[in-house]
Amino acid sequence: MSKDLNMDMSALPGANGLARAAALAAAAALPDPDPVPTVSYRSEGRVLVVGCAADVVRWTDTIPAPLVASMAFIRTHEDIALAGHLGAFFARWRNGSATLEGTFDLVLDLCDPPLLNRADPPFGYFAPAPAEEARAAAIGELSAMTGLFEKPKYFAYKERTCAHSRNRKTGCTACIDICSARAIASDGDKIKVDPYLCKGCGACTTVCPSGAISYAYPGAAYTGARLRTLLAAYASAGGTDPVLVFHAEEGRALLEADPLPDHAIAIELHHIASVGLEVWLSAIAYGATGIVLLATGRESPAYLDALRGQMTIAQTVLRELGYAGRHFALSTGTIAALPKGEVPQARATYHVANDKRNTLDFALTHLHTHAPFQPQDIGLPPGAPFGQARVDSTRCSLCMSCVGVCPSSALMDSPSHPRLSFVEQNCIQCGLCAATCPEDAITLVPRLTFTPERRQAVVVHETQPFNCISCGKPFGTLLMVERMLERLAGHAAFSAHPERLKMCGDCRVVAMMQSSAPPSI
Repeated sequence: MSKDLNMDMSALPGANGLARAAALAAAAALPDPDPVPTVSYRSEGRVLVVGCAADVVRWTDTIPAPLVASMAFIRTHEDIALAGHLGAFFARWRNGSATLEGTFDLVLDLCDPPLLNRADPPFGYFAPAPAEEARAAAIGELSAMTGLFEKPKYFAYKERTCAHSRNRKTGCTACIDICSARAIASDGDKIKVDPYLCKGCGACTTVCPSGAISYAYPGAAYTGARLRTLLAAYASAGGTDPVLVFHAEEGRALLEADPLPDHAIAIELHHIASVGLEVWLSAIAYGATGIVLLATGRESPAYLDALRGQMTIAQTVLRELGYAGRHFALSTGTIAALPKGEVPQARATYHVANDKRNTLDFALTHLHTHAPFQPQDIGLPPGAPFGQARVDSTRCSLCMSCVGVCPSSALMDSPSHPRLSFVEQNCIQCGLCAATCPEDAITLVPRLTFTPERRQAVVVHETQPFNCISCGKPFGTLLMVERMLERLAGHAAFSAHPERLKMCGDCRVVAMMQSSAPPSI
């Protein structure tokens, strides 16, 4: 039986220790999370050993049955192309003047540096250090990699709300940029996640501004229910100043070596990067005075940078709302000091949802309602998932290109009038509107506003419709036609007949046909 990280048996627990025990008992009584789909791998033990000839020959001889090894002698990384995962690797390499290729279940990479330069390589790929012990250990692991294997599918993806791209204009690339397994790639206007490469860290879901990609192992709703139960039971049992310490399985040894004080509650996750703003701020709203993420030092540096950035956003919000103290800490190896910040007097009772934006709205509304200060607007750092799309009305022609690409319905048009409206609550600061605007009329302003208008469609620009001078049908806006007249006044097709630019498409064709028709007899 593993040691309970929340219990120090060297001394009788105090009031907070008893409250922590009550909280853990309440959380343990919760039902298990819903099962998630699984991803299956099948390995028949076909191993590709790749590297310089001397190393490959030597270590291939040590690979035991039933593994079947193939050898690829290469001099440089350019001599081979390798892709895939456990049970489905594909390699093509040069062998003198010949080109060889094959499919393999496993790869033993003896190159220095390794062929695959990524923090989290695929399952079935082994690239041990050059030391004898490391290579022998890798071959020992290879020996156990035959048969059928399963792992959870860690994520869920909603293409409709993804802000990656529209009409070949790139918006958000946060998940692609951060994935240490390179499991996420662009796929036209959406992303494509390879479930076989995904290692389940969840950093993609933490940095996703819209919640289009969400963590499923378990989902945010289950994690939120667990925190809500823990903190409510802790408070009911008389506990004070609770701090939540999130850690992964690898962090257990660190906490066993340095037990937590009674008011700190250890919570194990699959990966510390799998929880973000909506969970942290909800925990503060539920009464947690501090949040600690305990890293081991083996995490991707990009993950730690992203978590620090998210903590900066959360701490900025709490500071500007008047909640004193430090609420968040990212610790590596040891926890130097637990954070302790001010929290709302009234604990929140809402339920965390799997929908990220809705949960953030619940948390921020509660924190603002009970805050010492209640500013209308809070300036946020660049990259924050909240803000304004500021429209320069002197440049905007109301072409509505921005409306067509907005993935969150923050920008909207009117079916009956040339009018552009903006719902700030919906804006995720993806930048698609600014990238698409042909007039460069849109600027992103990261901020958080608490005015009632944030939920409403506020008109940011409007003009009068322009009616065709021939048939009277509205076909554009006054601004659009004026801009068109300016730009095309010298164009050969319109210089002799500029009035055609004031006609709708149908009437323009009729006018052109009439002017080119031969005279009648």
